[in-house]
Amino acid sequence: MLNVENKVIAITGASSGIGEATAKLLAKNGAKVVLGARRTQKLEKIVEEIRNQGYIAEFKAVDVANREDMKAFIHFAKDKFGRVDVIFNNAGVMPLSPMNALKVEEWDNMINVNIHGVLNGIAAGLPIMEAQGGGQFINTASIAAHMVGPTSAVYSATKFAVWAISDGLRQESKNIRVTIISPGVVETELGSDITDESATGFLKELRKIALTPDAIARAVLYAVSQPDDVDINEVIVRPTASPF
Repeated sequence: MLNVENKVIAITGASSGIGEATAKLLAKNGAKVVLGARRTQKLEKIVEEIRNQGYIAEFKAVDVANREDMKAFIHFAKDKFGRVDVIFNNAGVMPLSPMNALKVEEWDNMINVNIHGVLNGIAAGLPIMEAQGGGQFINTASIAAHMVGPTSAVYSATKFAVWAISDGLRQESKNIRVTIISPGVVETELGSDITDESATGFLKELRKIALTPDAIARAVLYAVSQPDDVDINEVIVRPTASPF
């Protein structure tokens, strides 16, 4: 696809769900994809599948909440291919719970992964993109960045932060594109770490009409494929039947 072929695209949270689907779709459209996540066995299997189809892919373990780890991941992509055109800051966690459950460790984890993870990706990639004269950050927010519901207060706060960070970076950038992808309910592993029973039931009901990860992958492809002077700043992708 126009303006995708041969681009070097680093993707976090790539061992399943949206990250995996996006890596496969971008590779099929000619991108050189670099997959990052903590579960390297899953990454290895996905990369093998992409390569067996004749496309280009690499992988490296990364903990996005660790600044040095994220820097090593992005520089791995640069060392492999000579540049980094797109960073898809996609990794995230969603252990929903009511505030009075006081799941403070889960709050901390959401802040570390969902906010610090995005900031670490920007810190690692921004100097590279500025030096090469361009690039693109795509950051996964959520429909929760646009609304707050019971059990989602802290999660929504982290995704509001992703939205704010992304729009601030957009305003400061002259030749670096910034895109916020806000998925509605999608059938992924997100939320598998929920420990509160009420939140588990809430999510189960929502997912009766969930999108597949491919729907979000197509939105990412659309944003990447635009000409360099066209910046798709925000895309909200909901199931047609969803009120949220």
